[in-house]
Amino acid sequence: MSTRRQFLFIAIATLIGFVSLAPPVVADATRPAILEARVSKIIDGDTFTLSGHSRRIRVWGLDAPEWNRPGGSDATAALRGLISGKTLRCQVRDIDRYGRYVGQCFLPDGRDITAEMIQMGVAREYCRFSRNHYGSC
Repeated sequence: MSTRRQFLFIAIATLIGFVSLAPPVVADATRPAILEARVSKIIDGDTFTLSGHSRRIRVWGLDAPEWNRPGGSDATAALRGLISGKTLRCQVRDIDRYGRYVGQCFLPDGRDITAEMIQMGVAREYCRFSRNHYGSC
């Protein structure tokens, strides 16, 4: 075998070896990549449901007070005013321990819901998960 063929054989064998070591790419069938639908119900200041979807959506990167805590009703009212009845586009990033989709969601005009809620002062950035995506950690 010529030196050129030996080199080509070794190069191809090495490439095949690296490819076989890579983890398989598998689509995650348990969650869609993007949801787009009209808001059907506001649960609290960082959770809502979309029409046609049974699973709740938890807004990614947002830490709003619970409804029964100080500021909770203000956060819920602000989210209701911001998204109620609108069609949102949500990039699903995870499923939380309660089975909710965790999504970065956008209004029809492209505004990020988390950024809007932080700007209104009714919630704060959830730095543990957002890693300062919104610049307020």
